[in-house]
Amino acid sequence: MHTATLPVAVIGAGPVGLAAMAHLLAAGEEAVLFEAGHQAGAAVSEWAHVRLFTRWEHNLDPAAAALLRSHGWVPPDPHEYPTGGELVDRYLVPLADLPVLAAHIHLATPVVSVTRAGLDKLKSTGRREAPFVLRVVDAGDERDVTAKAVIDASGTWYTPNPLGAGGVRAIGETGASPRIRYGLPDVLGADRHRYAGGRVLVVGSGQSAFHNLIDLAELAKDEPGTEIHWAVRRETLEEILGRGGPDALPERARLATRVAALVSAGALRSHTGLRIDRLGATGSGVNVFAGGQVAVEVDEIVAATGFRPDRSLLGELRLSLDAALESPAALAPLIDPNKHSCGTVPPHGAEQLAHPEEPGMFIVGMKSYGRAPTALMMTAYAQVRSVVAAVGGDWDAARDVRGTMIGPSECNVAAPRLGGCEQSA
Repeated sequence: MHTATLPVAVIGAGPVGLAAMAHLLAAGEEAVLFEAGHQAGAAVSEWAHVRLFTRWEHNLDPAAAALLRSHGWVPPDPHEYPTGGELVDRYLVPLADLPVLAAHIHLATPVVSVTRAGLDKLKSTGRREAPFVLRVVDAGDERDVTAKAVIDASGTWYTPNPLGAGGVRAIGETGASPRIRYGLPDVLGADRHRYAGGRVLVVGSGQSAFHNLIDLAELAKDEPGTEIHWAVRRETLEEILGRGGPDALPERARLATRVAALVSAGALRSHTGLRIDRLGATGSGVNVFAGGQVAVEVDEIVAATGFRPDRSLLGELRLSLDAALESPAALAPLIDPNKHSCGTVPPHGAEQLAHPEEPGMFIVGMKSYGRAPTALMMTAYAQVRSVVAAVGGDWDAARDVRGTMIGPSECNVAAPRLGGCEQSA
């Protein structure tokens, strides 16, 4: 099959996937997008109540914004800080609803696998020339879609890290799941009833944990008996709350300052050096074990422990992934969280995101960083620009990533998990 006339397939209608579509259509490429949710920005909608600590100007892809403006869209005040819900309602949904994009977007159509036409992972002959085949579920029926290239922007929101310190679920974590929420529950809104007046443990040391702790402290003011616990694996809170110098993002710095004030005021009880290995149900709640001993008994647990990529979707492809980070191998040394944080990741693009044995396959955005917690939205937009150039065969443009990255003063989140440098616990 001649692949030149086939479309480029994009997976995910979040900020990065929609940016990919805007760039592809601007480049004159045929493109199709599949989104598992029922609307654009479905994952972002799950943290709609959270206000980002970066301004609108850092959350808009240039090509996507230009396309919107050409259709009469009035951009938000670039200096305001949007919530996740505002990001969806004022940017992502209007973008996806543009006729030029909407005709190519399939909502409520999850992709369940990507492979090469007629070839499993073991087959080598003809592999590079074979088109990609995406198995999608459309209105309950399975069908296959062929594509010349695939851009996976599906993110990591639906695969949170477990509570277990060893990278797997703690013993009893599955059984305790009715008492656990992963990510960012709406503590002051829809989920208020779960936490009001109860004993709540927040696990994690990044911005998602900070948001949860601040909201719980607000809840405790109105709901007597609400007891807040905070567990981290680090040995001291100074490593988390005092990160060495002023933060160029005042709203992000304010989160840490507010949590530090809560600690000083005794509004929460911290548990440092806590490596959870077991959860055990009690008559009134759940015991949290570390080192074989009960560390705390609570009613509810909020696991703000970060996220990881779902590798099953691409399991029949020969991906070149780093063994530890699960990111593209060439990208791994540039984003290793043991060496890099917000603003120190060097420019990169399609060349670092490519998989040599699967030309035309690219993972972008949060998922491209694997387990590294330092992905940035504007970095993802730069990735997309480079990848679209590579898909079109313009490798000179794809390699020209100078000036496409942002500095420490512009660090940005693609979701709260990416709050400039989210920590897993």
